[in-house]
Amino acid sequence: MFHSILYPDKERHDEPRYAEAPDYFRDLNLDRMLQSITKGRGEFHLEQFFWTPLKDVESVQYRQEVMKDLENKEILDRFIKDKVDGIAISCIESNLVTPSINQAVAVGIPVITWDSDAPQSKRTAFYGLDDYEAGVKMGEEVVRLLGQGGGEVAALTTGGADNLQKRINGFLSVIRNHPIKLVEAFDVQDDASTAVKVVASATRNYPNLKAWISVGGWPAFNADITAPLDPARTYMITFDTIPAAWDMIKSGRIHMALGQKYFGWGSVPTRLLYDIVANGKSPDSPFVNSGVDVVTKENIEEYIQKWKQMEAGQAVE
Repeated sequence: MFHSILYPDKERHDEPRYAEAPDYFRDLNLDRMLQSITKGRGEFHLEQFFWTPLKDVESVQYRQEVMKDLENKEILDRFIKDKVDGIAISCIESNLVTPSINQAVAVGIPVITWDSDAPQSKRTAFYGLDDYEAGVKMGEEVVRLLGQGGGEVAALTTGGADNLQKRINGFLSVIRNHPIKLVEAFDVQDDASTAVKVVASATRNYPNLKAWISVGGWPAFNADITAPLDPARTYMITFDTIPAAWDMIKSGRIHMALGQKYFGWGSVPTRLLYDIVANGKSPDSPFVNSGVDVVTKENIEEYIQKWKQMEAGQAVE
């Protein structure tokens, strides 16, 4: 996913502008992010623009569109050409956008990465969870569930995304000390329909699978992914704690879900860039840790209450 916070040339505009260019539109995540952006817009007096790969989002709200790696870079390059004052980006392919991020910084444009980092770039800071530690949490839960007997597990991921690879690495760091074998990490190319086919096929090919981990939130978006699994003998541990996942968590089809700070994706990068541009204050650390929510059947009701409070503006990330 990609979004840019634009503060264009002050000589051309009385107020800074905000722009977004996501790579896909997942209804609930995008909606929460927009809520926090809208709040930040009022707080920081921003003129708001919203971009998609095709046209102004006002005419295509809540649709899913896949932005390819190159489009991610092209939109970033366009924002640099516009001489904006600040950019925030969640990187689809970190290696591809790193030269553009470095170019932005070289001409005086601060860059905040969020959710998916470009760690080799000269970006000002990264806002998101500690992906490696999130993977460790997934590994620790698998170890607890499988016990001393261990067993075979499989993973859903997408190649090229720095954040997802760190989650896989964190998971592997835990299970390597236990009789647990990762039989395969399937690249679903960030597509839930592909994940449906992968899980169905792998369930046949690996009949002894005891657990799945999904380092992306695809099972939360498509209930068909967990349909072939018997939750009594094969656990699903995944990312994303959005409302679409709540019933699956309650029923046990998703054993554990790790939630990112969806409401913070828009507000925190906006606030960080505003502080840099308007106040000359950079983040204290290049890593701004968002933290992660761990949701299971035991605490789902408490989490839902917290979510609704944030949705109503009664609480903030």
